[in-house]
Amino acid sequence: MIPRYSTPEMSAIWSDVSKFRRWLEIELLATEAHAELGIVPAADATACRGRAPVVDEQFVAAVVEREAITDHDVAAFVDVVQAAIGDAGKWIHYGLTSSDVGDTALCWQLRDAADALLDAADALLEAVVALAREHRDTVMIGRTHGVHAEPTTFGTKVALWALQVDRDRTRMRAARETVAVMKLSGAVGTYSNIPPAVEAHVGAALELTPVPATQVIARDRHAEFLYACASIAATCESVAVELRHLQRTEVGEVLEGFKPGQKGSSAMPHKRNPISAETISGLARVVRSNLLAGLQDVALWHERDISHSSVERIVLPDSSQLAHYMMHRLTRLLSGLRVLPERMRRNLEASHGLVFSQPVLLALVESGLSRDDAYRVVQRNAMRAWDEQVDFRSLLAADPDVGSVDLDDAFDLARSLQHLNQIFDRLDDIVIK
Repeated sequence: MIPRYSTPEMSAIWSDVSKFRRWLEIELLATEAHAELGIVPAADATACRGRAPVVDEQFVAAVVEREAITDHDVAAFVDVVQAAIGDAGKWIHYGLTSSDVGDTALCWQLRDAADALLDAADALLEAVVALAREHRDTVMIGRTHGVHAEPTTFGTKVALWALQVDRDRTRMRAARETVAVMKLSGAVGTYSNIPPAVEAHVGAALELTPVPATQVIARDRHAEFLYACASIAATCESVAVELRHLQRTEVGEVLEGFKPGQKGSSAMPHKRNPISAETISGLARVVRSNLLAGLQDVALWHERDISHSSVERIVLPDSSQLAHYMMHRLTRLLSGLRVLPERMRRNLEASHGLVFSQPVLLALVESGLSRDDAYRVVQRNAMRAWDEQVDFRSLLAADPDVGSVDLDDAFDLARSLQHLNQIFDRLDDIVIK
């Protein structure tokens, strides 16, 4: 992932140094497990641990140089490690196949990435819940198809975002459990050259669950992780698209934060654009497309091929990086969001009271009219109010077909919003760690 959309926490997980450190620890744990079984001399296992090279950028460079000869990354890694250890290094990679090490390390990285994503989701959720509660009673117009519908509040809108983020946390927790696995079962998963006890020992040390596998761990697990990332991205985009709409000049109900010295346009000094929301919308497209690639990685030839390998070297780090970045960016956006209640109220009133058409309809039905007749009465007056830009309620009061219907109740804003607790009580069920 390019630095522009990277975070320090996720970059540390997916760096080459991190990967090779994990590979080395798996190799050393496997050697020590073999020693406990009496297969590897205890002194040699101790020597392997004691003489193991420090994995840093210099080590990474040595592996890359060796891979230019071996054309195989794990083989190059093993060669460099064995050379550093000396004679006892012959036991490194004993009984293992490359995917034993690579897949176990990859799932270890995915588990740690999931933990970082869950921390980011907690922070995002905290910001969203706080914003929802702050604006619980900030009245605005609700829109369907982009057209004024009925009154709502900004806090209600945001509360629904919070519930969706919470569902994303649930999906990521499930994906974490799915990928927190490992295998050290050999070339086709039959433990032909490695005792299951070695796998159990390494799994316990790494807190990863051993699972049956072919040469590789089944890629539906990785696809589930990618779906959890894509779901997070879709949620972030859902929020971002709404904020982009609300910041349009003609709507003007919210504004992204704008720091001192910031410029919205190189040419037009007046510009204050929703750049964070637009960035989030764009990055969501990348994360969603990565999910398709991950699903295509599930089907492999026989017990294993490497058609998945090149794909997941890109999509797994990138998706976790982007999902992490997007949540952090959205958290900052919402924490610094400027909400404009007066503009929300003006927009609500801009349709001349048409947003109360349904309560009027129901009142007419209660008065004895058929639903279709009541609908026609309300619709006729509504269309006139819009076309002539006149007050909807005044037209209804002058219409003999309306009769003695209680228009005060039908046009009561408090009546429209009387059941908001049905939504806000659900926020109490959300646990933010």
